[in-house]
Amino acid sequence: MARSRGAGRLAPPAWLTAGMRPAPAPVPWAAVLRAAVALSAPLAAGLAADRPAYGALVSMGALSGVIGDTADAYRMRVLNIAVPQLFGAVGVTLGTLVFGHGWAAVAVLTCVALVSGMISSIGAVASVSGLLLLLNAVVGAGLPMPDPWWTAPLLLGLGGLVVLALTLLGWPLRRAAPERAAVAATYRAVADLYEAAGTSAYDERRQAVTAALDHAYDLVLARRARQHGRAAAPVRLLARLNVVVPLVEAAPAAHLRSRIVGPQPPEVPAAVRDLADAVAEGRSDVPDPDLPAPERPSEKAVDHALRHAASVLRETDPEHHDADDRLGRPAALRVRLRRTTRAALLSGASWRYGLRLALCIGLAQALVSLIAVPRSYWVALTVTFVMKPDFGSVFSRAVLRAFGTALGLLLAALVLAEVPRGWWDVPVMVVLAGLIPAFSAKGYAFQTAAITPVILLLSDVLNHQGFGLVLPRLYDSLIGCGIALVAGYLLWPESWHTRIGDRLADAVSDTADYVALAFAGGERPDRSARLRARRALYRDLSTVRSEFQRALTEPPPTGPRAAAWWPLVVAVERIVDATTAARVRIDHGAPAPDPAEAAEVERELRELAEGLRADDTLAEVRTELPGDENGVLEPLRQEVRAARAVAGPDLR
Repeated sequence: MARSRGAGRLAPPAWLTAGMRPAPAPVPWAAVLRAAVALSAPLAAGLAADRPAYGALVSMGALSGVIGDTADAYRMRVLNIAVPQLFGAVGVTLGTLVFGHGWAAVAVLTCVALVSGMISSIGAVASVSGLLLLLNAVVGAGLPMPDPWWTAPLLLGLGGLVVLALTLLGWPLRRAAPERAAVAATYRAVADLYEAAGTSAYDERRQAVTAALDHAYDLVLARRARQHGRAAAPVRLLARLNVVVPLVEAAPAAHLRSRIVGPQPPEVPAAVRDLADAVAEGRSDVPDPDLPAPERPSEKAVDHALRHAASVLRETDPEHHDADDRLGRPAALRVRLRRTTRAALLSGASWRYGLRLALCIGLAQALVSLIAVPRSYWVALTVTFVMKPDFGSVFSRAVLRAFGTALGLLLAALVLAEVPRGWWDVPVMVVLAGLIPAFSAKGYAFQTAAITPVILLLSDVLNHQGFGLVLPRLYDSLIGCGIALVAGYLLWPESWHTRIGDRLADAVSDTADYVALAFAGGERPDRSARLRARRALYRDLSTVRSEFQRALTEPPPTGPRAAAWWPLVVAVERIVDATTAARVRIDHGAPAPDPAEAAEVERELRELAEGLRADDTLAEVRTELPGDENGVLEPLRQEVRAARAVAGPDLR
């Protein structure tokens, strides 16, 4: 027993090892096949034409396309692949022009890193574009490229076009399939939510519904933003997505009912799954749901929402659909570009991240300019991946990068030592390239382990160093991780004085606004405004949850502080659910509360928000919140009391 306790003390902490456990994700076989073809075919073509270096550069461009192909809808995939390729071409051109120019290369790469960091905060496409801009600039400045100067960007861009062409093969047959599948997945997530009503699994299923609904609206509304007029198919799909919202809104009331009465009738989740099947197959032959007669307000809400959804799915004329974009339609592209550009230039967070990345890249490039490091581009390459803003914590990424690189180098060592260069590279690349999408789904460390041997193999085609590449790459990776940890993490107080309390306080304040909107004067508020507020609030809470989960992987004091605050995140989510449940019950027959009761709940939430902004320490607050114990707001008051009673240790 003593040995067991000793082994526990010697075990690494959870925040350090969390990312080393593979995520339970299915293998994306279509992406595996696409990556295998996209990276191996150019290599084979280059060997056949006796231009292996050209083939390697095209494969490098294809690797960038494979990494960036993360969207579902075809239109978004075109943007995710094509736009970053343009930035990558600019990057490799700048890098090629300063190759071998010492301090000029340091200055140019530092400026590129500043721009890359600033644009990475705009959005998903901009993030990948900023990554490729800097990555290709680093590669161009560190590896000799074929003459003339435009050859490398042309070949890298061609590799991206190969991935794009393979991606779009299914577009004629599956034009709207991703959007339709996303809407159907939302219905299925709602069915799972109703099945979990009244159980401890409800919170987890609710988070899955939020993610599915956000994803579906992003796809469907993005498609609407690119189409003029009211095309029948997109309007109909948007209507089918809109009518799932009342089902989501009724779920908290159903959850409350299930905790008191018992599980939901099995006919309810079964009816929602029937609707999901109809959406997935594009059918309109949807019968009326066969449901038990509703008695309570929550049961009436679920019954009404299901029957309304079935009636909309039966409609064939899009003009009769409930297809307004009341939950938010994207602005025109030029308007969004103007807004995001202004935000990137004026945002303090954007400048801070850009300066952090520029400092790290400048130090990495200056170091390899002063010290003879063979093929030194790998140091800056490591810094770029570790400092990527939306990959997670800088600290944990540095650890995972070192771990993943070590695994990848073991595989690369076997390949470089045992496989002769030439045509054998093609079948090896088929296997290694297919591992990238398969391992990327498992986590950052595993993605690094898959990408490392591919880059080394392509680098060897360009430089013919063979097994001699392996150990220098390990040293370079460790140096790059060290620079990122010191210059990109330890030197910046915001890294280890987390501001998660401010983000949570904003969410609590927005929750108070939602309570005020839901029970304004005891009257029925504008439903569209309430829906928009609730959706925005759930999105914000999802972001807060992601920020906290990222903070949990940080070393002390950030990680323990986030762990202490985590119960409050859950409590705020439950307050939003209780507010929605109360409003739904009122809408279906429950007596409206006294306006003073709702005002008191709102006041308690605003006081909680101010307390969170004022101190980094959780302090227990006992509150009575008197009111009608049999009234519709009693469950909401219970959740607010629970939130105010959350306490944590002094971690300052």
